[in-house]
Amino acid sequence: MKISEILNSGRVTVSCELFPPKKDDDIARVKEVVRDISALRPDFMSVTYGAGGGTSRNTARIASEIQNCGVTALAHLTCVSSTREEVGQILSGLKEQHIENVLALRGDIPQNSDFPSPGQYRYAGELVRQIREYGGFCIGAACYPEGHVECAHREDDIGYLKEKVDSGCDFLTTQMFFDNNILYQFLYRILAKGIHIPVVAGIMPVTNSGQIRRICALSGTELPPRFRAIVDKFADKPAAMKQAGIAYATEQIIDLISNGVSAIHIYTMNKPDIAAKIMDNLSEIIRE
Repeated sequence: MKISEILNSGRVTVSCELFPPKKDDDIARVKEVVRDISALRPDFMSVTYGAGGGTSRNTARIASEIQNCGVTALAHLTCVSSTREEVGQILSGLKEQHIENVLALRGDIPQNSDFPSPGQYRYAGELVRQIREYGGFCIGAACYPEGHVECAHREDDIGYLKEKVDSGCDFLTTQMFFDNNILYQFLYRILAKGIHIPVVAGIMPVTNSGQIRRICALSGTELPPRFRAIVDKFADKPAAMKQAGIAYATEQIIDLISNGVSAIHIYTMNKPDIAAKIMDNLSEIIRE
């Protein structure tokens, strides 16, 4: 099924993201994660790409495993990891495996890399156009409620987003955020720019303090005082930090749903137990 159909169903949807193994030897473990998360019956599951293409060959394998478990799969595809020619080959491979959904990204540029090479796209919008021209895929793209870390002005960032949407996107997925007001303001701003496609809210359950500090340093995501207090209080108490992180993510999601945001995407970090707890917390809220 195409994700655009799922998102336009008129009901609340909850989806999950996981990442492929860094080494082929670990693929059995990730397949186990797929089975565990699939058992929660998310509306779809996405599979990331490895930085610099390091694990990209396993993205399609894991996406296929997701679909074998009866869940719609979304495969990430990045400019950084693939040349234009390779993009065509990857799309052909996805089509052969009946994967209909692709998240088109530029990707994180590896340090000391000469990007883009003559055979690569510089921007995700160019990748979106190739996928659209290839045909047959539902195309997603990323958006940044707090602005892309490499873009100095938020309005410029929304302008670039509009260009990406006009290239042929069917839906957007946000980078993680910890203050829902930031998302609400962002949604108003993109509507004013004429962006009307579905936006999926990306939620990161933070279960250890080291994780959040690294992620925020890379992404530029701000921690609101209320959440910073939680991290400071429970940083050296792993079990308490995990419980508090799940509670905070659950509360975020409930507030989003209450305010009309009907599509939620959980960044699971390959932890089925955390995804399961959040889904259980939402069981009656998202009941059809």
